[in-house]
Amino acid sequence: MATATLSLSSKNYSSWSFRAWLIARMSGVKFKEVIVPPDDTAARAEILLLSPSVLVPCLTYDGIRVWDTMAIGEFLNEIAPKAGLLPKGRAERAHCRSICGEMHSGFVSLRAALPMNIKGEFKDFKIWSKAQSDIDRITTIWRECLGAYGGPWLFGKFSIADAMYAPVATRFLTYDVKLDPVCAAYATRILAHPFVLEWIEAAKLEKEEIEELEVEF
Repeated sequence: MATATLSLSSKNYSSWSFRAWLIARMSGVKFKEVIVPPDDTAARAEILLLSPSVLVPCLTYDGIRVWDTMAIGEFLNEIAPKAGLLPKGRAERAHCRSICGEMHSGFVSLRAALPMNIKGEFKDFKIWSKAQSDIDRITTIWRECLGAYGGPWLFGKFSIADAMYAPVATRFLTYDVKLDPVCAAYATRILAHPFVLEWIEAAKLEKEEIEELEVEF
């Protein structure tokens, strides 16, 4: 039987660790968590958006090492196809990969201005115009997908796409982002998912703080 480990950093601050862990939980593949302390140089750089890391998140499965969240998602889809991580139809899969890729490589202003901080609470947070443009694009994606595929998730069934956008839902809560009713309901739905709740509860138990991400700016 194959054995798997998933290297992660802070559950409070690391959005990419969150995405990879959520996809792994969705896959049904059993794995052991390996926590890389957030003060590790590579892990800290990844959290602060200074550089990518081959340490976190990183999946090791039966001796195969896969890093980068999108690569982890595609690999798990191959070895656990019955989990339905990607939609069944070719057109839907292409759409799903496109919006996942957009999250993977874009929304730089949102990441910088509203870093993930699950324990944080910033009411009436000042959102600058570039970050608001990212928010507007994300909510457009949400509305389009929910309208096209009928909900309750972006592609009907909970998929990699929902995992990729789950940290955004936590950001919207942390920074008191105002949403239209459709997007607000979707964000609430994500935050109530059992796997997401499991991660959030673990994040709240973390004692480590990263000073740069605790400043309201």
